[in-house]
Amino acid sequence: MPATRSRKGADWIIANDVSGDVMGGERNRVHLISDAGTEDWPDMTKAEVGARLAARIADQLKGAA
Repeated sequence: MPATRSRKGADWIIANDVSGDVMGGERNRVHLISDAGTEDWPDMTKAEVGARLAARIADQLKGAA
């Protein structure tokens, strides 16, 4: 996926793990793909995924300042 990130001009890609019966559910398991590699996030609610991603973005922006 590094080529995909580069082609899209993206620093990160968040990939939903769609293995199993997850479509339409309240929980998600995602993978954060970046220059550092692939980070597997644990199963959590969609709200938890959003909060963790927002915190990660804030941390990244702080480092860029």
